[in-house]
Amino acid sequence: MPPLSPLFSLPLNVGSLSLSSPLVLAPMAGLGHVAYREVLGRFGGFGFMVSEMCNARAVPQESRHHSPVFRWRDEEAARLVCQIFGGEPAVMADAARRIEAEGLLGVDINMGCSVSAICKKGYGAALLKDPERAVAIVRAVRQAVRCPVMVKFRSGWENSADLAVDLARRFEDAGADLLTFHPRIAPDRRSRPPRREHIRAVVDAVTIPVLGNGNAFSAEDCMTMMRETGCAGVSIGRMAIARPWIFAQLALGFSPSEDIYLRTALEMIDSIWKHFAPERAIKMYKKYLPYLAANFVYGHSLWPELARGATREEMTDNAMRVLGRMPQVAKTPNAFLFTS
Repeated sequence: MPPLSPLFSLPLNVGSLSLSSPLVLAPMAGLGHVAYREVLGRFGGFGFMVSEMCNARAVPQESRHHSPVFRWRDEEAARLVCQIFGGEPAVMADAARRIEAEGLLGVDINMGCSVSAICKKGYGAALLKDPERAVAIVRAVRQAVRCPVMVKFRSGWENSADLAVDLARRFEDAGADLLTFHPRIAPDRRSRPPRREHIRAVVDAVTIPVLGNGNAFSAEDCMTMMRETGCAGVSIGRMAIARPWIFAQLALGFSPSEDIYLRTALEMIDSIWKHFAPERAIKMYKKYLPYLAANFVYGHSLWPELARGATREEMTDNAMRVLGRMPQVAKTPNAFLFTS
C-alpha cells in the first residue's frame, strides 16, 4: 500500500548512505531496548533505529550479550545507530570505534538528555553550556570513525534558537552527517509545546539533514513538521512505543487490525522474556505498559489491570483478559500516561 503522504517515502541521505524512510526511532532510555526493537522490526517502515543511551566509558569493554543497553540482534545491526553519552572527546571517540567495529550503522552523540543525573556530570544537555567541548567531541568522534556521525541536541538552556543555530553550523563543520533537533530548552520536560520555528532556523543554518523531534504523534503532526520546518525527516519517540506499527502505517500504508494491541502486547512479552532474565523482564514490561494503556479511552483504569502481578504468566493473562475484550481506542494516545 502507498504511504500516507509522499513526504514519508522520501529517501533520507546520511553521509554516503541513502535510507528508505525519513522517519526514525528516537532514543529512549528503558524503552528502546533490543526486545522492543525486535517487535518494531517486524513492522518496518523506519529509516533507522537508535539504541538506548550507552555510557561511552563502558562501551569499549561492554559485552553485547550481557549489557542491558549495548545489545542488539545481528539482523538489526545495519539499521541500528548506537547513542552514546559522555563528556570527554577521547572517551567518546573510543566508544565510537567499538560501535563501528561491531558493524552498526552509525554513532549518535547525546546532547539532549536533561535528566539531572546525566547533566550534573557534564553530559547530555549540559554540554550545550560548553560549546567548545561539545564541538570537540563531535570532531573527535568524526576523526575516529568512517561511519555516519549524528548529534541529538535541543535548543539549549535559554528560550532562543541562537545557540542551537550556532552549534548546528559548528557541528556540521566538525564533521557531523546528521542532526536530530528537539526544539525545547533543557529545563522544559515537555511542559510547553516544542517550538518548530527553532527547527526551521537550524535547518536553514546547515546543509546536512536535520530531523525534527517533539510531539510527533500522528501523520498530520509529522507532515506539518516537515512542511513548516523543511526538516529532512522526523524522529518519533513516545508514539512509537505506544504503537510500534506507526512507521509501517505512515511509510508503508500498513492498516492495523482490531486486535493489534493484544497481538503486540503478547509479542512484547515474548521478546522481553526471551532477551532478559525474569527479574529484569518484569520491570521492563511494566515500564512499557503506560504507553500501551495510553492508547485507550479509559487507559488510566486499564493500566493497573495490565500491570497486576509479578510473572510472565500473569502479564500474559492480564493482556488476554483486558485487551481481549477490545477496549475503546482513543483517537490520540493519552500523553499524560507517557510520563507516568
